[in-house]
Amino acid sequence: MESGKIVISRAKRNATYPAHFQLIAAMNPCPCGHLGNAALSCSRAPRCAEAYQNKISGPLLDRIDLHVDVDAVNPWEMNNTNNLPVESSATVRERVVAARNRQIARQGYVNALLDGADMDKYVVLNDELTNFLNTAAEKMGMSARGYNRIKRIARTIADLRGDDNIIMSDLAEALSYRPINRGKYGVKH
Repeated sequence: MESGKIVISRAKRNATYPAHFQLIAAMNPCPCGHLGNAALSCSRAPRCAEAYQNKISGPLLDRIDLHVDVDAVNPWEMNNTNNLPVESSATVRERVVAARNRQIARQGYVNALLDGADMDKYVVLNDELTNFLNTAAEKMGMSARGYNRIKRIARTIADLRGDDNIIMSDLAEALSYRPINRGKYGVKH
């Protein structure tokens, strides 16, 4: 997933193919999909959810940059959208295009490909941010891969804001997209 290529090895030869892709996945919190809804959740919760979520390997989860929990929508809220702030798709697209252009102008490619020395060059954290990230990484049981992904995401959030500098709120938002160590049974507590 990270190398951007697939290598197929057979008895006498290897073939390499490009494989840059964006993985987008979704899953229910449990087999019935009603975990957290007291009116609908099954009698085996939370154990059934723990077993269900633990079927996904840690290394695979570690390679997914953004983890976003989406709660069920209350039917009463579905019809009452007038009070919610709305940002058009065109506005969001403009901001994303500007952020991608900023990344390409700065380093010649998008942040998702940052690694090694380029990571140190383009993802600059001051001492306060570094200490904050180190403390969070330790508390969350984060791997080195996850640590670097947080830095890339924070860099992207700053780019979406149109800023060259990463600030605390960028780092905090990036951390909010990372799952906390799933613990003994897998369900976040």
